[in-house]
Formats: sequence, structure tokens, C-alpha cells
Amino acid sequence: MTSRGTLRIYLGAAPGVGKTYAMLSEGRRRRERGSDVVIGLVEHHDRPRTRELIGDLEIVPRREMEYRGARFTEMDVDAVLRRAPEVVLVDELAHTNVPGSRNAKRWQDVEELLEAGVNVVTTVNVQHLESLNDVVRSITGIEQRETVPDSVVRAADDLELVDMSPSALRRRMAHGNVYAAEKVDAALSNYFRVGNLTALRELALLWVADRVDEGLARYREQEGIDSTWETRERIVVALTGGPEGGTLIRRAARIAARSGRSDLAAVHIAHGDGLSGGSPEALARQRALVESLGGTYHQVAGDDVPTALLEFARGINATQIVIGTSRRPNWQYLFGPGVGRLVTDLSGDIDVHMVTHEESRKGKAPRAVKAPALSRHRQGAGWAVALAGPILLTLLLGAFGEHLTLAADLMLYLCAAVAAALVGGLWPAMAAAVAGFVLANWFFAPPVRTLSIAGGENALALLLSLLAAGAVSAVVDSAARNRRAAAESRAEAATLSLLATSVLKGESTLPALLQRVLETFGLVGVSLLERSRDGWTVAGCAGVPCATPDEADLQVKVDDDLVLALRGQTLPASDQRVLSAFAYQAAAALERLRLSQEASRTRELEEADKVRLALLAAVSHDLRTPLASIKASISSLRSKDVVWDPEDEAELLATVEESADQLNGLVANLLDMTRLQAGAVQLIRRPVGLDEVALKAVRSLSPDRIELEVPETLPWADADPGLLERAVANVVENALRHSRAPVLITASELGTRLELRIIDRGPGVSDAGKEHIFVPFQRLGDAPRGTGVGLGLAVARGLTEAMGGTLTAEDTPGGGLTMVFDLPAAHSEEER
Repeated sequence: MTSRGTLRIYLGAAPGVGKTYAMLSEGRRRRERGSDVVIGLVEHHDRPRTRELIGDLEIVPRREMEYRGARFTEMDVDAVLRRAPEVVLVDELAHTNVPGSRNAKRWQDVEELLEAGVNVVTTVNVQHLESLNDVVRSITGIEQRETVPDSVVRAADDLELVDMSPSALRRRMAHGNVYAAEKVDAALSNYFRVGNLTALRELALLWVADRVDEGLARYREQEGIDSTWETRERIVVALTGGPEGGTLIRRAARIAARSGRSDLAAVHIAHGDGLSGGSPEALARQRALVESLGGTYHQVAGDDVPTALLEFARGINATQIVIGTSRRPNWQYLFGPGVGRLVTDLSGDIDVHMVTHEESRKGKAPRAVKAPALSRHRQGAGWAVALAGPILLTLLLGAFGEHLTLAADLMLYLCAAVAAALVGGLWPAMAAAVAGFVLANWFFAPPVRTLSIAGGENALALLLSLLAAGAVSAVVDSAARNRRAAAESRAEAATLSLLATSVLKGESTLPALLQRVLETFGLVGVSLLERSRDGWTVAGCAGVPCATPDEADLQVKVDDDLVLALRGQTLPASDQRVLSAFAYQAAAALERLRLSQEASRTRELEEADKVRLALLAAVSHDLRTPLASIKASISSLRSKDVVWDPEDEAELLATVEESADQLNGLVANLLDMTRLQAGAVQLIRRPVGLDEVALKAVRSLSPDRIELEVPETLPWADADPGLLERAVANVVENALRHSRAPVLITASELGTRLELRIIDRGPGVSDAGKEHIFVPFQRLGDAPRGTGVGLGLAVARGLTEAMGGTLTAEDTPGGGLTMVFDLPAAHSEEER
């Protein structure tokens, strides 16, 4: 198996910096080292030094092509593959090939060469990179129509930047080394202004720097290197979602600015379940601040905050970490060191900046109040049981429990506390336990009517009953909360299951998906917004749409250019997690819809291509046949070498007339089919007699082979007379072509419909072929060449259906084929 060739790209910061010259120099160096080097394509643009450098390098001849009456040359990929060199030089990677070429783009030609094992050295300018296209247009005011995907350039084995200062490049241009003299002034005052060249140069440097970072990251990963390499300053700022975040971000941005060329990354460590522990609103504001300062925002999950933070920092090869001083009060350090202390101890070769702020030592921000596990109705009932239960139990024991021991009394009070826990949760149960403890001590523990306890055994019994009541109450409350959490999880799982099912339903998924979000979360409006060059556009919506993300009460970001905007209310973090799934599924549904539309357009183009190919195949012979007959007859009549008698002249003229009629019919069918496919058929419907239509349709055919049996008493048909006449003529002509016996034309009335039948005694058509004969450019296998392009029946059916009728094929009893026109009858004379 042939190994893939290597790709070396010279990336030019601007046109004229010398990338083609560098490519040719590389080719000469390789040839001097013994490599087999050829030029696949080089554009020297009449630059003397470039032409000189080509010198005696072997050049593979280009392929000449004609397009719209002009001649063009392109790289001959087949010739290069046959030559099979070791190295081929290919200029202008982003070039678009002439239509009809082997590939649409030159970079696709290069891919073929690489797959064949040929090493390629090529060139491209930074303005032709797809990801920078809109940026270059905003800088220069010129849209680059020829682009190359970034992935193609990033996949190069070697990438070298060819750079030149703006002043040096402008001097080159002024000396005539780039453009002809008459173009220099215009170029210098437009595209090649100092500001434009400086911006393009910076874009090229930044793009190549990112490519170098990617290579370094791959190398570190392959070699298993975890330590920080300070090739570039990268500052990580740790965010908790608290009010101090803005201070930390600005401090980290100042450190990055003083470090010169450096990166800023903000990270928030969420819990292991993916839920944020900070304020979503504060984190959203801090994210916007980071991005406005040129940094990036990240959120990672991890239960151990110091470890997760350091793993993230080492993962991006960070050199410094900015973290705020703790908000914990001093006494909390008795239970363990803070996050800042642990990060500092474990940071190793990463510098840690502890930044003070106004929130230091003020305690953590108040946590969101958890929703109660039980409803208000049950809590009220629980408090009623907690207050009334011990009192009623005391009254009952006082009246009927004189024979019970203290232990039995305490068990009854414990049962009252458990009942309160079952009904109302933890706090009512605790209240019932305390009340039972006090009442049992006062009324039933010796000495009675006092809060003192006579014996240690009684004191222990009372204390144990209180602890048991508290423990049971806590267990019951925890079970209730877990039950509610399980119910929420089931609801979330059911929602996600419905979401996954709805995504598989087809092209209408996106509207249904957004409607489900609207209904599930009780919102007013849901919109999927997509960023375009002109701002935000609504890719899909349900309810009241949002024109921009700023109008939404809640945003769920899919990526930089796609946002799910919700209007109506803000939602808790658990719901936002489900919303994220909805957002990504909506993005997938949108992409699927567009792919489906693209596939539909592709199928339409394929069908059109099939029609064009069939047309070329048929027309190449069938239209040339009558033309050849006309030319031969005219040439014979004009010949001075032969004297024609009147009969011969009449025969030749008849041949000309017959061929011209045949040619006219073929062209008419072609034009009709084109109009039908374009939906441009103009109907002029009016009442028309079928006898009149049939008579006009067969007038130019062979009347001696046609039998007309169309009653004049039939109602009129509601149709376009001209189109119906042409449809009938096409069907009759087709019947005459395949039948030696006379063709019969009959008509009848069937309710509000009329049927016109063309009956022949030809070979007939199989059941499987009865629909196939209406396909354009299809003919029976025994049809003689030169008798039509196979459009007659297709045009006839298209014209008939345009008038609201149908054209079908049936077997003729005894053999043959019957074509049936089914047409609507015209209204009554009074209605007309």
C-alpha cells in the first residue's frame, strides 16, 4: 500500500511577499539533494525573478479547457500522477478550478496527489483561510471568494510563514517587482495600504502561533510531559461565582498585559454532578467580562476544587494562577486549610497569586434556599400533629394509664413524634419529641409535677427517647427528600427520553422540540438564535420569539454562534442542565434539517444532471439526423454538377420540409419539457370540443392511418386547446411509430369527466413498463434511431396534468397499447 505523501505549505502574510519564490527555492534545494522534482503548476505573474528561478525545472504541461467560449489552463492531475514524481510544486492552493475540471478546488487536487504518495510543496495567502475570510473582508473591504478550509492547512506536515514588513512590501511594489507599472498606484492606495498590510501580517502571525501551540500540545501529550513549559505566559483565574470575581479577572488581565504576549483563561469548578455552586447570573457577567478582555471562559466539573483547578491549569500549560483570598472566617480553618492554601502547596512550578478583595473573611455568599421536601399542606398538618399529639396523649395517659410504666409512656410519646415526622417532616417531629420529653418528665417521671428526675434510670430513659425521636424524625425527613429527588430525576429522565425520541422523528423535529421546551418549562417563548454577518437571526422559535439574546430571560449557549433564548422566567440549575441537553439537541436538529435540505437539493441536481446527460445523448443523434437530411437535400439542389428533373427536385424539397417539421417537433418537445420542469407553463383554459382537438392534432400526421370516432355530441372539456392539441398529437405520433395497423381515436363521457382514448395495435408495453414510458428520454428498445428523443409521452403527461387531467396507459384487448386522457368536463352553458 502506497504511503501518503507529505505536505509543505508556504503561508504568505500578503500577496507579493515571496511565497512562490520560496516554494521554487525549496524545489531547487530538493533537486540538488537528489529528489525527483517537477512543477505541477506555478503562476509567475510575469515577475522576472520568479521566471528565472523556474529555470530548467521540469514542468508538467497544463490541461487546456474551454469554458463559455474562452480557453483556460489548469493543472493536469492525471499527467502528474502518470509522471509519478517524488516532489511536485503546486502554486495557489485556494484556487477554484474551471467548471468541468477533475475537482472543484485545487486543494482537492493536492489531496489526490498526497493520497497517491506524491510529496507536495504549495503556497497560500492568509486571506484565503476560511476562518479569517470575514475578518479580512472587514479589514480590506474585499471579499475573498477563493478560500481553503483551515483543516487542510493545519494538517500540513510543514508550515512556514513567508513574511515581510509593510514598508518593504510597498517598496517591492513601487519597484515593479509585484505588479505591472500601470497597476502599482491603484494597489498601493487600496489593498496594499500600510494599515491593511499590518493587520494581515498580525493575523498570519497569530494563526501560525496557534498552529505552533497545537504542535507543542501534541508533542507534550505524546511524550507524557506534565510539567509546565514556559514557552508562553498563560494566566488562569479561578472563579467561584461570588462577588469578588470581577476584581480577580481585572487583576489577572493586568498581569497578562504586563507579560506581553500571553493568554488569559477563567475557570469555574462546578460540582461533580455538573451543577454550578455559584450564582449563574454572576458567572454570566464574569464570563462576559473575561471575553471582553480577550480571554476565554471554561467550566469544569470536580468535587476536589484544588485538584480540578490544577489539572486544568496543567492541561493548558498555564504558568500562573490567580485566586482570591478565602471568604471563610478564621475559625473555620480549624477544620482544614482553605482552597488557596492547598492550591499553593500543590502548584509545583506554577506561580500562584493570592489576590485580596473586599469580600475576604466575610463568609461565603448565602446559598440558595432549598425547596422543602414536603408541601405546605403536609407541613401544616405535621405541626398540628406535633402540637396536639403530645397534649392529647398526656390527657389519655392521665385518665387511663395509671397502670403503665414510665418506659411504656415514653414509647407512646415516641410514637407521637414518629407520627409528626411521617406527616410533617423533621422540625414538627423534633417539636413533638421535645414536647413529649417535657410532658413525660412533668407528669409521669418521679417526682411528678416537677422537672427534676428521681433516678438515673429514668433520666436515661427520657434522654434516649428524645434522641430516638430526633433520629427517627431525621430519617423520615431524609427519606421524603430522597423521594422527591427521585421523582425529579424520573421527571428529568422522562423529559430527556422524550427529547431523544423527538429528535429521531424527521425534518419537523426542530419546531416540535422548541414547542416541547415551551410546554415542559412553562415558558412564554423559546427561540434558537444564530449569529450571522448581519446580526442575530431566528433559526426556529415557539411562542413569543426573541430577536436577540439580550431580550431573553435565560440564555443557554450552544457555541459562539448559536444560543437557545428563553422568555418567561428564570429556571433553577437542575432545570438548566436539562435545558442544555435541549439546546444541543436543537442544534443537532437544525444541522440535520439543513443536511436534509442540502441532500434534497443535491438529489434535484443529480436528477437535473441525469436529464442533461440523457438530453445530450439523445440530441447528439436525433436532432442531427433531420439537420443532416436538410443539409444534404439543400446541398444537392445547389449543386451545379447535377441537373435535377422536376420530380427529383420535388422529392428533395419534400425531404427538406419533412425533416424541418420533424426538427420543429423535437425542438417544441424540448421547450415544452423545459417549461414543465421550470413550472412556467401558462394555461388559457376554456371550453373546447374533443372532436375539434383530435381533428387538429392529426392534421399534420398520416390521416390515412388514423380513424376518428369522436362524437360531436360530447360535452366540452375544460382545457387549454393548444396544449391539449399538442399532447394528443404527441401520443398519436408515438402510436403511429409503434403500430403498423391504423390508430383509433375514440372519446366518451363518464360523469363530470371526459375520456379520450388513442388505441394502437402495436407490440404493447409490459405492466412494469407502463410508467417507465412517461420518463423523459425513454424509448422502447426497438424504436429506430432518429425518430425522437423520447420526450413525447413525458411532455404529453406533463401538459395534461397541468390542465388538471391524467394520462395513463392500458393494454388494448387483443394486443397493443391504449393511451387514456382523463379530462374535466366544462361547466354548463349558463355557468360559462
